[in-house]
Amino acid sequence: MASYMDMVTVLMCLFIVLYAMSTVDQGKYEQLRDSLATGFGTETSETVDTASGVVVPPDQVGQEGPETELTQIEQTELLEEVSQDRVAMARQEISDLRDLQRKLEERLDEAGHEGSAEFVLDERGLTVRLVGAETFFDPNSSTLNAEGQEVIDAISPVLAPTQRFFEVGGHADVRRPVEPYPTNWELSASRATGVLRELVEVGGVDATKIISVGYGDAHPVDDRLWLNRRVDVTVLSDEPEQIRELLPELVEEGGEV
Repeated sequence: MASYMDMVTVLMCLFIVLYAMSTVDQGKYEQLRDSLATGFGTETSETVDTASGVVVPPDQVGQEGPETELTQIEQTELLEEVSQDRVAMARQEISDLRDLQRKLEERLDEAGHEGSAEFVLDERGLTVRLVGAETFFDPNSSTLNAEGQEVIDAISPVLAPTQRFFEVGGHADVRRPVEPYPTNWELSASRATGVLRELVEVGGVDATKIISVGYGDAHPVDDRLWLNRRVDVTVLSDEPEQIRELLPELVEEGGEV
């Protein structure tokens, strides 16, 4: 008898719950419906800000509150400050690289090799382009001659103390090489490696901060073959990409390096 009464009690509770669930507050249902419709963009509303998800009081409908306007101004000022900071950092990087260039030029002048290098400042950093390839490398050769070694030895004392990273890029002219180099890729890579060894083993450049790359004949700088038979030593910029991408434009504004 007790078990039967418990079962009846449970059934009664079940029916009460079902009845309660079936009763809908029409006012709340309409509010929910309108809110969902506005949120999904199917209906417009004067009391809901769909962009920010903020419910606007009726007396503030159609008005821009001072807090929202102030936030927009602050965001604009913040973006301007970030942009100005990036420009300032880019200008400082250009100044540092130009100082390094002046030191390199002084060393080359003292060693009697004035004009033996061109300097290019771009988003990668400062490139020391050894343009005297006619005297630095013979055709189909990756061995630096005495004059080439003097030039490398002249710039090494300036490069070695810096904490920057370096890339030595080897290049070749378009003529097909002969043995022992099957293609210009091997020839240019061998030239880059030879200069790298001179910088590290003789010049004292940190071996952990320098790499060599062979570019083959893919990046000529002139129609004259001997100018493309060269090695570029690039002092890499250590600034973030957002700063480095500003360097070419600022260099152009301030004149060529």
